[in-house]
Formats: sequence, C-alpha cells, structure tokens
Amino acid sequence: MKTLVSNIFDSCQSHFDEIVAIRRDIHMHPELEFDVHRTAGIAAEALEGLGVKVRTGVGKTGVVGDIEISGATKRIALRADMDALPMQELGNPSYKSKVDGKAHMCGHDAHTAMLIGAARVISQFKDELKANVRFIFQPSEEKFPGGAPAMMEDGVLEGVDEIYGLHVWPLLEAGQFAICPGPALGQPDVFEVEIKGKGGHAAFPHLAIDPILIGSQFVTVLQSIVARNVDPLESAVISVTQFHGGTTDNVIPPSVKLTGTVRTLKKDIQVSVREKIENVLSGMTSAYGASYNFSYQEGYPVTYNHESCATNAFSIMKMLVDEGNISYPYPPLLGGEDFGYYSQKIPACFIFLGAGNKEKGIVNMCHDPRFDVDEKCMIYGMAMHVSLALSFARD
Repeated sequence: MKTLVSNIFDSCQSHFDEIVAIRRDIHMHPELEFDVHRTAGIAAEALEGLGVKVRTGVGKTGVVGDIEISGATKRIALRADMDALPMQELGNPSYKSKVDGKAHMCGHDAHTAMLIGAARVISQFKDELKANVRFIFQPSEEKFPGGAPAMMEDGVLEGVDEIYGLHVWPLLEAGQFAICPGPALGQPDVFEVEIKGKGGHAAFPHLAIDPILIGSQFVTVLQSIVARNVDPLESAVISVTQFHGGTTDNVIPPSVKLTGTVRTLKKDIQVSVREKIENVLSGMTSAYGASYNFSYQEGYPVTYNHESCATNAFSIMKMLVDEGNISYPYPPLLGGEDFGYYSQKIPACFIFLGAGNKEKGIVNMCHDPRFDVDEKCMIYGMAMHVSLALSFARD
C-alpha cells in the first residue's frame, strides 16, 4: 500500500496545476444557491471527458458521476459542494471574484476542483478499484434548506453504502487533517422575534412602551440561557445577529425585529433552548405590557460521523501524512452543514482538510471576506478522496 500511496501522490501532483486553474476559474465566477449552471457544467464536462457515466440536473442543478466496476457489490460516494456566498471578497488575489456581491469565501471552489482532480486520478487507477464510486457535485449548501434534500429526492444515495466529504479548514495548516468522531457539526436553527410596544415621543418615554429597551434586555438575558441552563460540558450557542427598529432620533418606535441563531449538537438541548428563548420573551414582554411574535426554524440536522467511517478515514490519513499532522479526535464544532442530511441516512464521515498557511498569511476563517486557501492543500484533498475510493471494499 505504501507504494500505491506514493503513486497516488505523484498522480495528484501531476494534475495539480490543472486543478489549481479550475479552482481559480470557479473562484472568479462564483454562483449562488441552485444557480450553479456554469460550475456544474465544468464538473460534468470533466467527468464526461473521463468516460464516467454522468447525470446532470440532479437535485435541480447537481451533477452525479458513477464509475462502475464489474462484479462490485459496494459503492462509495464522494461529495463536493459548488455554491458561493452572497458577500464581497475583500482580499486581492490574482483570481479575485469578478462578480460583485458574490464570492467563494467558504472554499467550495476548492472542493469542486479537488473532486474533479480525484476523479481523474481514480480513473487512472481504475484497475485497482474493488467498489463502485459515485462523485456528487452538490448545489446550495449555504442556503437553507440546502441542496442535499433535493439530491436525495433524485436518488443520489440509492445504492450507496458510505459517503465522505471534505471541507477546507484554515485553522489547520495545509498537509493536516482532522476528524470529529460522532457529532461533528451542529444544528443551525434560526429564530425571528418581533417585539410590539407602543410608539411615542422620545422626550416622553413614560407614555410609550419602548420595544428597543425590551429588545436590548432580551438580547442580554438570552446569554443566561446557555450560561445557567445548559450543562457546561455540553455545547450550545445563542447569537442575535440582527436588531432592527426605529426611523429617527426623536421617536420611540412601535416595534423592533430581531433575528438570531441557535447552535446545538443534541436534540434535547435544542428543544430546551428553544423553549427557554420563548419563555424569556414571553415573561419580559408581559412585564412591560408589550406583546411579541416568535418564529423558530430548525436548520440542517447535526452532521454525524459514524464510528466505522471515521475509523476508516483515520487509518487512511495515517498512510498519507505523519500522525502528528492528524487531529483525532477533533472537538465538535457548531457550524452547520447540509452534509448532515446524508449522515442521517447512511454511514458517513465529514473530514476537515488543513488549508491554512501562517507564513503566507492564509489564516482567515471561512466566511471571512479575506478568506483564502493554500492551494497545496488540494493535493492532500485529492489524495484523500482517491485513497478512500481505492481502499473501499467492505463486505
């Protein structure tokens, strides 16, 4: 296997310049949500050029490619997401986004390019495959309800025994990997609140019911829900991210609106936090003589790394890099990923791929307007995809 791993790295290296070019091209032409026609076309054309059986329009704009091995009874799926974010890129790389208000600040351009590169290398090693391989290029990971449910409705998991995904992670250096066994990423719920008071003149606050005052206290008290109601050894976050109210300096507005997110790893904690948010809101508005509207939307399910898949991925990582470059077990995170839908249906593992480089100043987190990756990480990402496929033959 050591010789095979060396050959895999050599092959990934030989495709590196082309994969960098693909990544940069996608980066300069970001697309949002399900509107990823150009990016999907790049993936489909690349797979078709390899003689891979390709389906397009899966889950609206997704692409699925299959390598079928005669006599194989098992199938592994490798997934990449394709969509960008609705934000402005503030860095200034030579491949900067050419589209105002859209940018690949989460690395999906690298995910797509890496899976294309992996498909090329896997095709070269086709004689070594013992299982069928499915390549999944998915739209709309960033926007709820996500692209995964639509692709599942179109049968993307049919006949698949296990599924794996990679995500670039700038908190780790290029050449490093991490796996969170069990719950890996949180459930990202969203809540919206309207506090309805009574408008009035700012100089006569006693004649009004000030929703800004109530809302401000509400934001502060929310933090006590986690601090005093959730076991300190468990994980939960409540963040208010929007607060809108008022139109001028001398008028107390009749209402304000707040929006925020709740992140949890366990269902019982999620249910408890949701109930307590509304309890706080009800009690506080009642005390001031105000009223409220409250809505709560459950987000993507928890991304769960199954023990067998995590153990398998860890064993492969140890063949690719020194064990000192592997973080296992890596602590769970409260970011959300619609890969969670897949992990709720079949055995799955979501892997963090080191993409940072402190010497080059590549340290900004995903969704930061100056986010970027050390493109060397794509060699390791391709090698991981390829090794997962070549090692997969479970009875």
